[in-house]
Amino acid sequence: MAKIINTSGKRKTAIARATLMAGKGRIRINAVPLEIYGTELTRMKIAEPLLLVPGALDGIDATIDVRGGGIMGQAEAVRTAIARGIVEWHNDPQIKDVYLAYDRTLLVNDSRQKETKKPHGRGARKKFQKSYR
Repeated sequence: MAKIINTSGKRKTAIARATLMAGKGRIRINAVPLEIYGTELTRMKIAEPLLLVPGALDGIDATIDVRGGGIMGQAEAVRTAIARGIVEWHNDPQIKDVYLAYDRTLLVNDSRQKETKKPHGRGARKKFQKSYR
């Protein structure tokens, strides 16, 4: 039976679902190859787990579906999903240690969310000015 691993990553409201299976080392995000996905900055962000462990995705195809959030939120969700998939696929504690030493959010979702807007103001903390005193 073929080895298939499903992982996910989250950042703000972006959710990435990754499927790793044996293949030729291709990465597709929303059916778009990583080489032409988004801007250069987002590609570099997504490629971080691949650069930290060279050859980690040799012979592994990764298909990632990402929804919600903005450009960078989606990129960070994707990199978390990829890193988790690599750790689970290889089952090597050294890879996990390398990722945790570099950046904990590679393996652990960043739980920070936008603070909700409150009444009597434009945003979470800002209040409308008073001019009667």
